[in-house]
Amino acid sequence: MTATEASHPESGPDGQHAVRPGEIVVGVVIGRASEFFDFFVYAIASVIVFPRLVFPHLDPLDGTLASFAIFALAFIARPFGTALFTAIDRAHGRGAKMTSALVLLGTSTVAIAFLPGYDQIGVAAIWLLALARIGQGLALGGTWDGLASLLALNAPEGRRGWYAMMPQLGAPAGLIVASALFAFFVANLSADDFFDWGWRYPFFVAFAINVVALFARLRIVQTPDYRALYERDELQARSVTETLGAEGRNVAIGAFVPLVSFALFHMVTVFPLSWVFLFTREGPARFLVIEAIGAMFGALAIVVSGIAADRIGRRRLLAGFAVVIAVFSGFAPQLLDAGFWGELTYMIVGFVLLGFVFGQSSGAFAFRFARVYRYTASAITSDFAWLFGAGFAPLVALGLSSQFGIASSGAYLLSGAAVTLVAIYATGLPGPRQQRD
Repeated sequence: MTATEASHPESGPDGQHAVRPGEIVVGVVIGRASEFFDFFVYAIASVIVFPRLVFPHLDPLDGTLASFAIFALAFIARPFGTALFTAIDRAHGRGAKMTSALVLLGTSTVAIAFLPGYDQIGVAAIWLLALARIGQGLALGGTWDGLASLLALNAPEGRRGWYAMMPQLGAPAGLIVASALFAFFVANLSADDFFDWGWRYPFFVAFAINVVALFARLRIVQTPDYRALYERDELQARSVTETLGAEGRNVAIGAFVPLVSFALFHMVTVFPLSWVFLFTREGPARFLVIEAIGAMFGALAIVVSGIAADRIGRRRLLAGFAVVIAVFSGFAPQLLDAGFWGELTYMIVGFVLLGFVFGQSSGAFAFRFARVYRYTASAITSDFAWLFGAGFAPLVALGLSSQFGIASSGAYLLSGAAVTLVAIYATGLPGPRQQRD
């Protein structure tokens, strides 16, 4: 068999239909869109619902900071979820792993929809919300299906940047739907009705989408053709301990390569909503619409990043835009205090920059992992990248801004850009035509 045939099989085992990159994309985008919708539903509620529902005994700022602290619990729990569900994968298979993880994710999400407020059950409301959030984090650690790695390994030569950006389209898709849904309920319900029952509906929708996504993804990963590809590309689960022992240094470095991407991710989604909601007279509905518009521009930038990465290489693209984001961090946050046009400019420019770096952050470091560890190492790297880059971003940015002014939030973003540049130049990501295994 030639190298080309090995990379792009024309037929599956026993003459079955071959699995092509375009088919893998469908499963990846479905999975990512459902996860990000769930993510953004919680993120929006953490700004406009939970401070009033769960922390009414605190002032609005302290209530939001407390809400962001619980928000971060999912990112802390996620690596532990990867370890737990990797063990299930090794013992019972990928189907059992994904089913149990998505059942936990759906259960945790729908539990939030039924959450009583502090006024009904006191401090128990805080503990129940924290428990559900930890459940979501553990579950997200188990939803890694390896399709993104499979896509990268089977992408046509010279078009890996194009295929790398496709999984990332799930993020703007999830945000657009979540923002539109919350904006609809906020704009069309009285405040009492929204805080009584309206905010709960997006969580029920998230649960339903998770169920649909579960069956769609299982239908893909459980087919004989896909199982054969996983085995051929050695995308099998290894224990987390074994993987960290073999690839610990690469995992540690790889977690910092996309840091600016994940830092900017929350600086254009969760943080600006909290600032506008707390420190301006604007209601959340209008800004949620602005977020949805910004996400559309972000989706377009993600697509363009695929073309650009294949022409100039991921390393140059990520490094170049890290520098631009560093410049952006110096002046852009002040736009959130400049009314409608300032907010719109901040969100559109921010999402465009995010699209270029986030579009190429998927598996940006995976080429350094040995094939036998790539499946588990990629999952662990993603966990730590989200934890270090995004987990505490809303809490830190809002805390800095409330104490030192909105301009100080740019310091967090600047630090992310600096770390990404150091990590890129320390490791040397490959150019457009370099192929490493």
